[in-house]
Amino acid sequence: MGSRPVVEGWFSEGEEPALTGSRCTQCGTFAFPKQLAFCSNPHCDCDEIEEASLSRRGTIWSYTNSMYKPPHPYVAGDDFKPYALAAVELEHEKMVIVGQVAAGVAYESLAVGDEVELVIERLFSDDDGDVVTWKWRPVAEGASS
Repeated sequence: MGSRPVVEGWFSEGEEPALTGSRCTQCGTFAFPKQLAFCSNPHCDCDEIEEASLSRRGTIWSYTNSMYKPPHPYVAGDDFKPYALAAVELEHEKMVIVGQVAAGVAYESLAVGDEVELVIERLFSDDDGDVVTWKWRPVAEGASS
């Protein structure tokens, strides 16, 4: 049994995981999830879009806590524990992506403006193995990119 992504094609795994988005070749607008049919900028009529790995780091723009087990179709597993969610402005793209905060990071320890990095963690397990997703983890002071 191995692991598989919760949504295929939304992120890469490995030593330096990243969200997989897209970028317009004309105006440079980024999108997540990737949009390969047309530019998501309403002022651009370009249809030449390329897949792009997005920044692995960003800063917390806003955050909240999730104290209840989400309803179907979200699979929280039987061992649900409250967790934090962070809206993170990506370092290069300057777009905001919402995701869970890494396991073990207390909601009370977060602050707007904190630097975070993307990590891959187990979301739940089923008969076929672990299902993984991206999460945001605070960057330790003095850590390098």
